[in-house]
Formats: sequence, structure tokens, C-alpha cells
Amino acid sequence: MPCHLTRHCDLVSTSDRIELRGLRLQARVGVLDFEQSQDQPIEVDVDLFVDLQAAGASDDLADTVDYGAVCAAVEHAAASAVALLERLATAMVDGVLAVDPRIDVVDLTVRKLRPPVPQLLATSGVRVQRRRTT
Repeated sequence: MPCHLTRHCDLVSTSDRIELRGLRLQARVGVLDFEQSQDQPIEVDVDLFVDLQAAGASDDLADTVDYGAVCAAVEHAAASAVALLERLATAMVDGVLAVDPRIDVVDLTVRKLRPPVPQLLATSGVRVQRRRTT
């Protein structure tokens, strides 16, 4: 596929992707005392860059990535307390890459749904992309 059709040309060999949106979880993330003492709501979006040609042709679940396993990996990473969203996102991406060797790249966004700032801010978040290393 031509690079002008995907903004990830330097990262992926395919522009096929699985999109998982709005996974809501609880996590202990933040540097403030109260953030480390109680779970907070977060939301996660995950794009999996994976060749979907076989699944598109076969209509067989074995030819694609298990969405439930991806969500479970993200949830597992959210179970550990961290100070920074950057660390949480990295742990999540590492877990997702471990789910299936067919995943070339993971593009993941994690957002705090109630960021602790005095301004009226709907969410704060980070987005990371990681490519599978061979």
C-alpha cells in the first residue's frame, strides 16, 4: 500500500490493523499520594498492525489475533502501580506484543479519565508505538 495512505509507513510492513477502542480499566497511576492509594479510571485504545489477509480469506478465528487476549494483557499491565502514564503504556505495549507473534506494531493510547489538575481537563494521556524486534 502506498505510504500516503498510512502514517506508519516507516514502522509497518502492512497497513492492516485491528482497532480496539475504549477499554475501561482501573489503575494506580500517578505521582500524588492519593493517586498511589486508590485506583483511578483509565481508558485504553489499541491498534494492532498485523497482516489480516489470511483471516479475510479464511473467515477462521485462528487466522487473526485474539482480541480478548490483547485486552487481558492490557488489563494485566494495569494491575501494577506506576508513577507515570508513560511507564504504564510501555508495560501495556510489551504485554500486547507478547500475545501473538503476528503483531508487527502496537500503537496504544492510555488516558486518565479524571486527571488531577485544577483546570477543567477531560482526560490526560500518552500514546506510544512499538515495533516487534526480531
